Amino acid sequence: MATEPNEQISNMPNETALPRSNGELVFEAPWEGRAFGIAVAMNRDAKYEWREFVDELAGEIAAAEKVGAGSTYYERWVASLERLAIKKGLVTPEEMESRAQEYASGARNEEGHTH
Repeated sequence: MATEPNEQISNMPNETALPRSNGELVFEAPWEGRAFGIAVAMNRDAKYEWREFVDELAGEIAAAEKVGAGSTYYERWVASLERLAIKKGLVTPEEMESRAQEYASGARNEEGHTH
């Protein structure tokens, strides 16, 4: 019997386990909660298997720790999500870069609206 997605998310391996306090998920900023929600929603929409995301995240965490990168858990989470979306053909690297530039320049706001 396959493991249910919610159980897979709750029981991620130690190296990729979600930050928690007293058993509750911890988000330091609103974007972290949104990044979590996007990854879960994409899995529920069958864009990828949860194991694929966890494997990407584990690789991102290991690579960042190897070079001593000062990135946070959710920065690594987003990098993993971006890489997996590109691998799955959901977005091109050019589309990802273009959207990142829109947010960085202020041409697009957090609600996704353009100015």
